Amino acid sequence: MDIAMLNEDKKKLSKEASAFLPNGDRLAVSREISINAKETSCGLWCLKGSWLQSFANKKAYVILYGLLGCIFSASFAYFNGTITTLEKRFKIPSRTTGVISVGNDLSQLLMSVILSYYTGRGHRPRWMALGMYTVVLFCIMTAMPHFLYGAGLDALSLTEEYQTYNNYSTEFILNQQKKFLCANNTRKDVHCERESGNYFPQLILFTAQFISGIGGSLYYTLGVSYMDDNIKRSKTPALFSFSYFIRMLGPGIGHGLASVCLKIYIAPTLTPTIDIKDPRWLGAWWLGWIILALILFVFASLLALFPKTLPRAAIRKEIKRQVSRLSNKPMEAEPPLPSFKDMIKTFRRLASNRTLMLNNFAAVFYFLGYMPYWIFLPKYIETQYRQSASASSLITGSAGLVFSAIGILLSGLIISKFKPRARYLAAWNVIVGAISVLGIVSYAYLGCADNDNRAPLLPNGELNPISKCNFNCHCDYVKYNPVCSADGSSTFVSACHAGCKKVLDLNGTEGFGDCTCIINQAKNVTDSIEIIDYVKAGSCPVNCLNQFYMFLCVLCILKFSGATGRAANFLVTVRCVEEKDKSVAMGFGLMLMSLCAFVPSPILFGIIMDKACLVWGKTCSGNGNCWLYNGETLRYTVNFTAAVFVLIGTIFDGGVCYYVKNLQIFDEEIELDEDIATTIN
Repeated sequence: MDIAMLNEDKKKLSKEASAFLPNGDRLAVSREISINAKETSCGLWCLKGSWLQSFANKKAYVILYGLLGCIFSASFAYFNGTITTLEKRFKIPSRTTGVISVGNDLSQLLMSVILSYYTGRGHRPRWMALGMYTVVLFCIMTAMPHFLYGAGLDALSLTEEYQTYNNYSTEFILNQQKKFLCANNTRKDVHCERESGNYFPQLILFTAQFISGIGGSLYYTLGVSYMDDNIKRSKTPALFSFSYFIRMLGPGIGHGLASVCLKIYIAPTLTPTIDIKDPRWLGAWWLGWIILALILFVFASLLALFPKTLPRAAIRKEIKRQVSRLSNKPMEAEPPLPSFKDMIKTFRRLASNRTLMLNNFAAVFYFLGYMPYWIFLPKYIETQYRQSASASSLITGSAGLVFSAIGILLSGLIISKFKPRARYLAAWNVIVGAISVLGIVSYAYLGCADNDNRAPLLPNGELNPISKCNFNCHCDYVKYNPVCSADGSSTFVSACHAGCKKVLDLNGTEGFGDCTCIINQAKNVTDSIEIIDYVKAGSCPVNCLNQFYMFLCVLCILKFSGATGRAANFLVTVRCVEEKDKSVAMGFGLMLMSLCAFVPSPILFGIIMDKACLVWGKTCSGNGNCWLYNGETLRYTVNFTAAVFVLIGTIFDGGVCYYVKNLQIFDEEIELDEDIATTIN
């Protein structure tokens, strides 16, 4: 920043300052203008220059901050979109997946407040960039299990190259298929799955998530405080909404990338013998992590080039300081140097702030309720509406994106234009909460009756696949490989569970015949002599499109209404605390959300989903991942539990509405002349 360029505009600066002095006296304030060139210089080490300085403005920061957040959120959306594939590949149950996903929240819980306190008064863009480099490491580590353990024997055995290399003749393949048939002996125990004994891939995934939490806490706590400190208050809602809009593209990109990668076989160089509709299909879940890591590294490096304070904001703060001095108004004291004693005082000050604490607890219960839809929504769509893993990821990312974008942009523009009082903003959040509760409750009734399994259940809630027709087939360790009766009315866990004794070729389609369960079922229904006693590979088709479209409509409404409350919630948080406490307040809120929502919610809902499991993959050591869920039980337990949490959050928002009546969201600010703005930038 060339300070000499300001000399020509001293008179204009004096004119700007005079409006804030008693009686409008014109004083030569511009003579005292001086800013720290080191703090306002754009660049790092040898990467400096006037060409780079032109980007040291609020527009460039808001766009880059939004883009970085977009790819950051895309990485978590990509993880959520590939969860079911990870579970199948490494035999991970949902409760363990929930534990893995809270790794980043644990690190935020342990470090967010301390990091935000000590880094909030330093060079925030560089600290944010350093945090993003930890997210790059997270992406690399998440992809690492594939390179350490490969595609897995289950996936490799379903490729032409593997069968050719092992001299798999037609006779050998038929013998392999016979493993799924009804057997008259107890030889199934020697074929139990032994691969689940290795917990090292799960440890790698958890460690990667834990590391990413460091970057997440720095990005969220420092990023918004830097934006609010360097932008006029009247423009903060619009620019915050714009950056949030860019970030909102992330889930769409992440789920879209997951959809593309999952359409590629987990071993791209090999030729699979099954198609994407087969439940045994495993997509290239690891591929997207490499792409995300490269993009994040580039954007984080660009963020590190921003100055400690934007030049225009530095000028505005200096004018305000001089105006306060010349008008004999009390000047804001410089914040003390970071220390443990001052940190404890700051925490006590924040904890005693009723508005802040109520706002934080409202957010805690909202996140508790919405967490299952962020983490397990692709799985929910797969189990409830029979969509493939690829289609579920694509739908999750695209559905509601336009409505969310419209909601966040519209709310930001309205707030910036009309400048509503704090109570109006808080009241709107109460309305948004009520809409959310009604929408989530409606999810419970948007089910697919044809998809709800009506088979007999064991006392522990699991499907009872054993009946008189397959009692002697010894199907305990037969892998989940669903088959459908010829009339399309019944789906069985496998050909063994259907009591089938031979392999058929049904016009090029895999099938199994001489099925005792089909014969018994037919005899119970009709006395006809003609009985079709074979089954076809794959689950029976279920038509759930009408319910699925209704689900998407409600989803879009909730996306829109929820997005309109983002800017209001942010403004209440940063305005109800002292200016020096903004970064710490953001970290304090993040710590509470990690402790009370981000950590327990995935584990809680992971357990709820496992309780609704009907068919577990059997292993030598116990259960692996879940293959089939009870749709009705899953719908009611997940949605009603989530609705209760959101309702409690709405009640806390009512408390915020009561306490914010005197909170000032907007105030008079020093406006820089456009000519000066041109000179500074």
